[in-house]
Amino acid sequence: MAALDDILPSAKDNLRKSAEIEAQKASEYMKKQQAAEAEKKALLDRLLKPSGVTDEERMKKAAAIINRAVSNGLTEVEIARFSNKLFTDKGRAINQQEAGWEETLTGLPKELHAFWKQYLEPRGYHIKFQIADWPDGMPGDVSMTLMWR
Repeated sequence: MAALDDILPSAKDNLRKSAEIEAQKASEYMKKQQAAEAEKKALLDRLLKPSGVTDEERMKKAAAIINRAVSNGLTEVEIARFSNKLFTDKGRAINQQEAGWEETLTGLPKELHAFWKQYLEPRGYHIKFQIADWPDGMPGDVSMTLMWR
């Protein structure tokens, strides 16, 4: 009978093995989630710091983006999308279209807005910041759109 016991483990042994496999899957999932969160935090930290991009480099990038959009018949283009965590009020003032919403900008969004104000607005370009998505009914990412209509 011992040979038959080696062929099929007991139900209790199978339950234990299944529980170990599920625990391993949960552990791997948690590691992936923690890595993703760390990556998001690192990106946010990077976006809060000065980019180091010169105005000339930024103008070249802007020209390339605008020229590509114009050649596709567009009159506006989303140039960036940021986590609402980069805004001092998580995008509330932008969503409410409050006067002075620009004061809520930090990091790269603030840098891009200043670039637009200094170089693109005088050339007739407009800019629009708006809430781009609503996860769980709450304001999510903020999009930045450049327009020339």
